[in-house]
Amino acid sequence: MGNSITLTVGETTALKSFKDRIAYTGMPSENVYSIVQMNSVGAWNLFFPKSRTEIIIDKVNILVENVTADVIQLRIGTWQ
Repeated sequence: MGNSITLTVGETTALKSFKDRIAYTGMPSENVYSIVQMNSVGAWNLFFPKSRTEIIIDKVNILVENVTADVIQLRIGTWQ
């Protein structure tokens, strides 16, 4: 099932034993949301269409349950 997490803009959470972190950075347009992936090497923005609910970051399955300009609800881990 995975862990359910809610992030507001600017909040971060760890992925996979604290190797990488992600932060929700909002919606640059009404149909696109952005997540920043961070690790010891650097950070980069990832952009996804709002309709995309299944993503993989650092080999971690993430299900986007809901996304608005201010909040994103994720289920991190195993889902199928």
